[in-house]
Amino acid sequence: MMRAAKRLAFAALAAALVVLAYSNHFENEFHFDDGHTIVDNPAIRSLANVPRFFTDSGTFSILPTHEVYRPVLTASLAVDYRLAGGYHPFQYHLTTFLWFLVLLVAVYALARRIYAAGLPGRDPHWPAFAAALVFGLHPASAETVNYVIQRGDVFAALGVVGGLALYAGAPRARRYGLYLLPVVLGALAKPPTLIFVAVLALYVAMFENGRGSRALRTARAVAPALVVAVALGWLLGRMNGPGFHTGGGPALLYRLTQLPVTWSYFAAFWAPIHLSADTDRGLVTGFSDPSVLAGAAFVAALLACAVLAGMRRAGKPIAFGIGFFLVTLLPTAVMPLAEVENDHRMFLPFVGLAMAAVWCVRLLAGERLASPAARAALAAAGAAVLALEAYGTHARNEVWRTEITLWRDVTEKSPKNGRGWMNYGVVVMESGDSEKALELFQKALDHSPTYSNVYINLGIVTADLGRHAEAEPHFLHALVLAPNQASAHFFYGRWLRQVGRHAEALHQLDQAATIAPSDLGVRHLRLETLAALGEWQRLREEIVAVLAIAPDDAAALQNQTLLKETAAVAERLEAAVRAAPTPEGWVDVSLRYYQSGLYRECLRASNQALTLRPGYAEAYNNLAAAHNSLREWDQAIAAAQRALVLKPDFQLARNNLAVAQAGKAEATKGL
Repeated sequence: MMRAAKRLAFAALAAALVVLAYSNHFENEFHFDDGHTIVDNPAIRSLANVPRFFTDSGTFSILPTHEVYRPVLTASLAVDYRLAGGYHPFQYHLTTFLWFLVLLVAVYALARRIYAAGLPGRDPHWPAFAAALVFGLHPASAETVNYVIQRGDVFAALGVVGGLALYAGAPRARRYGLYLLPVVLGALAKPPTLIFVAVLALYVAMFENGRGSRALRTARAVAPALVVAVALGWLLGRMNGPGFHTGGGPALLYRLTQLPVTWSYFAAFWAPIHLSADTDRGLVTGFSDPSVLAGAAFVAALLACAVLAGMRRAGKPIAFGIGFFLVTLLPTAVMPLAEVENDHRMFLPFVGLAMAAVWCVRLLAGERLASPAARAALAAAGAAVLALEAYGTHARNEVWRTEITLWRDVTEKSPKNGRGWMNYGVVVMESGDSEKALELFQKALDHSPTYSNVYINLGIVTADLGRHAEAEPHFLHALVLAPNQASAHFFYGRWLRQVGRHAEALHQLDQAATIAPSDLGVRHLRLETLAALGEWQRLREEIVAVLAIAPDDAAALQNQTLLKETAAVAERLEAAVRAAPTPEGWVDVSLRYYQSGLYRECLRASNQALTLRPGYAEAYNNLAAAHNSLREWDQAIAAAQRALVLKPDFQLARNNLAVAQAGKAEATKGL
């Protein structure tokens, strides 16, 4: 009873230490990919969309290139949105942190099982606690816990670690396949969870005995997980959006680069002093690159250490931890990704290193732990290490506090990263310091001369500085570099609106909306532009489209209300005109209907005016405008020409005639 109470008290103390280490992170801002997957993503704003998350990968992000199938992750974000009542970071960070604590319990359970196999008959409770804390307090874990969308890594780790802990801890329940449930849920949050099959094979081969050859025994044990993983892999690949791509460079060079990256991750476990949210490592040049040779030598040496450790029963937990580290790096090492190195990728692999490191200390201490003084000394050393880790985590939380603190840190840690300089420039520009932002964008250009986003932001900042002649070439160059990038069209369209070129702006916004149909920022600017151009029918259509994406969208509802109010005014005016009909009254009514987007009603009112005054040029002009909006080009041409016969200097009629003739020409060309 006393032992159980002591362990419970220590568990509470350990949890308190983790909470204390992360106590300054709960109000940290959203960052980086949180924008297109959370803050700008209308899909997560309603729990009614949860079934869609499992059928439509487009609900994960507003960017077609990032439409990946992660329904469990997206559903968790929708729950956060409901609980927070919007985008208050605290709720999102709280949810991630609670799942992180659950993961630490799973790490403890797995470590205890692994350690028990290393020293049978000994209770490995305290080393297992230590392994969970070493992992939980490691500053590298903060790179995932602070990055809301990377909650997927927490779910993936829980899928692998939780699934293996259930498999190892409840052997009699294996026939029911319950250990696969965390794996399935984890894979539906992030695909690297499927590496569970390899981790399970490693565990069975090292720790489970039985009849027959080890290979055959391992194959039989892994078979159910393999079947599930293959089915999930097929589903995940099939459900990804058609525009999705990883953005990686040449596959061979990427994979070779992962050799020195593996050393970098390993070194960061022992000395996490160069953590960066966006590193500046580039691809290696080839097989002869010195870093490739050094990385290969390191991986070979690490494998040799694992093999040597695994030759003794007591050393198997070390071998397993090293194997876990290397195996769980494989998904991001094999699949070419846009960034060759990313610190949040260390999250799951560090579970293995934490278990190996703690057990190595346990073996080195050996029988000396029988001495109370030795145990006290080891406990003091362990406490010092954990305190140092907690301090480092607390410091990394401060780096993730705001966009400006994060990207300033990136430029300091990764000075060759053009994207880092650009993002730092963006937050400086948003703070109002356009001159400083321009300097930062120029630095970004030095390191990334073909990065379209740099040119977009150069266009924005030069326009902010009133240098519009310089702005347009930057926007146009961005479109040359990335013609299928919605943001390039959006920001160019926004600038065109600023300088009064509304028709050209609408063309760019149409392109942006075609590329990224669920981007509400694009949709809102289209609403404004359509209203400015008097494109009332298209405005009505756009309102319907926006409300289909986000039924509670304020901008669309406001425009809908204005159109309804305008229509109501027109209806009241028509009632008054019917009581005392005049040609001028009916023309006024037709204009009101036109402004409401009710073009058929506009035609009807215009014809009423012509009944009273057959030679009324203004009525014919309104007919032309309404027919143009309905794309009835021949009728529009005839009405505009009639207006010009009656009033040769009628500029509005001349404009409507030009629109109709251009529309007809375009339609004929299309045929």
